[in-house]
Amino acid sequence: MSTVLVVDDEPIVRDVVVRYLERDGYRTLEAATGDEARRVLEREEASLVVLDVMLPGMDGLQLCRWIRARSDLPIVMLTARGEESDRIVGLELGADDYLTKPFSPRELAVRVRNLLRRTTSRAEAEAQRIEFGDVAIDAAAREVRKGGEPLKLTLKEFDLLLFFASHPRRVFSRDQLMDRVWGYRSALDTGTITVHIRRLRTKIEDDPSRPRHLETVFGAGYRFTP
Repeated sequence: MSTVLVVDDEPIVRDVVVRYLERDGYRTLEAATGDEARRVLEREEASLVVLDVMLPGMDGLQLCRWIRARSDLPIVMLTARGEESDRIVGLELGADDYLTKPFSPRELAVRVRNLLRRTTSRAEAEAQRIEFGDVAIDAAAREVRKGGEPLKLTLKEFDLLLFFASHPRRVFSRDQLMDRVWGYRSALDTGTITVHIRRLRTKIEDDPSRPRHLETVFGAGYRFTP
């Protein structure tokens, strides 16, 4: 299920957009300010952002710039401004699409669906093969090679490595990894993550005692660096 973050300081706009998106099957997150949206994105994984330009504090253009400095997360911008120059600024900052208020919620939902479809197709194509250092992951064949030689990975070792490689430079806690890779959370089972990380390091790292790819972020979790 794709997750859409709706950022607008008008509660009625957020409510209408959220209802249309949830009716189409999306999970939604909400934020009324740019600063609140940034905090949401730092703790949650969104598939797309619907972003109003006129926000209190950090405005939509500043938030768009902040997002683009960190990811290629799809962005649909909303604005009460109709001038071409304002639309161009948003697109130059990295917005993927633009709607001027007042807008049709149905049209917005269609644009979100089409943008996510294109993004998903591109991501799936790119994810067929991921390479870092002398390691190559073939997602379709569920194979991993290091220096051209096949590695023997367990089912969950492969799933965990593919998840990390598909989300480079993001920090994930043990609970998040249990939830995203194993499909459940349990404080009793987070040691499973430690074991799998250790096993993966012995297989993909040149020096497991000084990992370059699967890094421990003390007090936070783990991060994959290509």
